[in-house]
Amino acid sequence: MTTAPLAIVTGGKRRLGAEIASKLADAGYALALVSHLDSQPEEKLLATLQENESEWHRFTFDLSIGNPAHLVETITTHFGRVPQLLVNNAAMFGQDDWESMSVETLEAHFRLNLFAPLLLAKAVVDAAGADMRPAIVNILDQRVANPHRDQISYTLSKQALAASVRSMAASFAGRARYNGVAPGLVISTDDYSAEQEVRLAGMMPLGALPSPSAVADAVVYLAKAQDVTGQIIFVDGGAHLKSFDRDFMHL
Repeated sequence: MTTAPLAIVTGGKRRLGAEIASKLADAGYALALVSHLDSQPEEKLLATLQENESEWHRFTFDLSIGNPAHLVETITTHFGRVPQLLVNNAAMFGQDDWESMSVETLEAHFRLNLFAPLLLAKAVVDAAGADMRPAIVNILDQRVANPHRDQISYTLSKQALAASVRSMAASFAGRARYNGVAPGLVISTDDYSAEQEVRLAGMMPLGALPSPSAVADAVVYLAKAQDVTGQIIFVDGGAHLKSFDRDFMHL
C-alpha cells in the first residue's frame, strides 16, 4: 500500500484554501487542514475528500500566537509521517491606510502573513531532515508588483512575503523548494456587485478575472515541479501588468 504524501494547507477549509485543498486531494495528497476556527470544511471540499477517500484531519491553531514548530510536530505525530508540502494560504486582510496604520495593524498583519509562513516553513524543513526535500508554496497577491494606497499593512506584509521567495529559496538551497503564487481577484466578497465584477474583468489584460481553480492548479504544479524554486507565478488575468490607483473593491 502506497502512503499518500502529506500536505499542510493553512486556511484550508474555506474559500481559496478549500479550492487548493480540493485540487491537492485530487492529486493524491493527504491533508492537514489548519484554521483558527474549530469548524468543518466547506461542503464541496468535504465531498471531494470523500470521493477521493482522502486521509485528512482538521487542526485548530492560531498562527498569530501559536508556535509553528509545535503545530508541525502535532501534525507529524497524528499522521505518522512528516509533511512533504506546505501551502501558506492563511492571511489577515485589514482595511487601513497610511493615516490609520499603527504598530498594532502592522504587527497583526506581519505576524500572520509573514512570520507564521516563514516559521512554518522552517519547522517543515527541520522535520523533513536531509533525506526529504519538501515544497513550500506561499499564497501572495498580484498587488506586490504594482501596489496601491489601500490596505497598507496587508500590502506591506505580502510584499515582504514575496521578497522572501528568493531569499528563502537561496537559504534552503537543496533542503527545500520555496515558491509563491500571486492571485488576482478570484473570490469576491459582498463588497462587490455583479456589475462591478463584469467591469473589473474588462480591465484585465486577458479580459477576465482568474478562477480559484486556476490558482489551485498553479499550487499543484509548484508542489510537483522538482526543478523549480525561487519563483512566483501570477494567476491574475494579467492584473500585475497594470497599475491600479485603488483596491479592486473601490474601482
